[in-house]
Amino acid sequence: MIYKRLQQLQSDSRPIRIGASGAGWMGSGFVAQVRHVPGMEVSVLADGDTEAACKAFFDAGVSPGDIIETENSGRAEDAVRAGKRVVTGDLTLAAKLDIIDIITDVSPSPASAAETAYAGIQGGKDVVLVNIEADVTVGRMLKKLAKEAGVLYSVSSGDEPGCLMELWEYVQFLGFEPIVIGKGKNNPLDPSATPDAVAESARRANKDAYQTTSYVDGTKTMFEMSCAANATGCVPMQRGMVGPEATLETVTDLFMLTEDGGLAPYPSVVDFVQGKAMAGGVFVVCRVHDARIADDLKYLKVGNGKYSTFFRPYHLWFIEAPISFAQAYFHRKVTLAPLDKPIAENMTFAKRNLRPGDTLDDFGGYTFHGVMDRAEMAKRLNALPVGLAPGARIIRSVARGEIVTWADVELDETCAVVRLRRMQDAL
Repeated sequence: MIYKRLQQLQSDSRPIRIGASGAGWMGSGFVAQVRHVPGMEVSVLADGDTEAACKAFFDAGVSPGDIIETENSGRAEDAVRAGKRVVTGDLTLAAKLDIIDIITDVSPSPASAAETAYAGIQGGKDVVLVNIEADVTVGRMLKKLAKEAGVLYSVSSGDEPGCLMELWEYVQFLGFEPIVIGKGKNNPLDPSATPDAVAESARRANKDAYQTTSYVDGTKTMFEMSCAANATGCVPMQRGMVGPEATLETVTDLFMLTEDGGLAPYPSVVDFVQGKAMAGGVFVVCRVHDARIADDLKYLKVGNGKYSTFFRPYHLWFIEAPISFAQAYFHRKVTLAPLDKPIAENMTFAKRNLRPGDTLDDFGGYTFHGVMDRAEMAKRLNALPVGLAPGARIIRSVARGEIVTWADVELDETCAVVRLRRMQDAL
């Protein structure tokens, strides 16, 4: 049992030591959760806001005297060996420390994760990202580089793609044919949403307005389903997916094949549903070819006979991510990684008229949102991957509602995520 092995590491005072970047809502939550896992610790936390990183450790129960702020690798190594926690503004520092076992990024930033993961791979460290945005943007390249370096690359469970991957493997193990994989969206879709429009709901939820908007405008959902598509080979039925209203009682019939009266034109597609009944969960609608088993599943209330829906009613973000870290450490298990061939892309669409000199802001902002499509279509349209949009400078006018292309922007070519994406596209 993994839990017993973790307990043994705790007893031996040799925990799995994690070097993480990201001290925002996700990163600080991950630090708090890992404190409850025996035999595992976040030893290094990197963020440009070092005060936030210090607070994340302090809020998780680390005394101020045990928090060392440094960008010196020798001092950081000594501190971790002495049982201290290290805070740094250098995203690459943890990758330089012999004592660190696994590198991660726990943020929604592809730029942060790309720099962190690349440094980890170059430093011979396993990488387990709690960042699907980076995987969608440069995951294939990171996976290739990790393989060449003899280390592991994975995305963790906890967010919908990792949880969906577990369900996807489960139904295939049982011999069922996946027809549609998807998630229940937590809020109605409004691609035009801005931080101003969601400010009050964000305040009530104690969340950042940009983060909340990225959920409402669909950018996050498109990232999630693109990540799942690239790992499973499932394709969207149409640009942006369909996103029908559904409940557990109706989802099976909705996502049957069209030949049986449903929406799915063929097996292995990816989509999402709206409505409170399935919000926060993930599902796989399957076709069951064995009449005996199909009848048994109908009796067990997981289907209509020919089709069955397997539903996990929750995903726990960074809270369950440590399970993937333990599985990677003990069993070299990859929770999720993209296939070698790109399947889907999250494209950049203008939320307002953009003019030369404008700078795109961030996910959930005022200037752009993401829309999923097939990778070959995104390539044909020269669409800018939305993971590269934050900070891009507009050099040609783009009308509201139009696709922002590579030719419409100027990117920082020194940024790790841009360099990795260029390398990935050249594969």
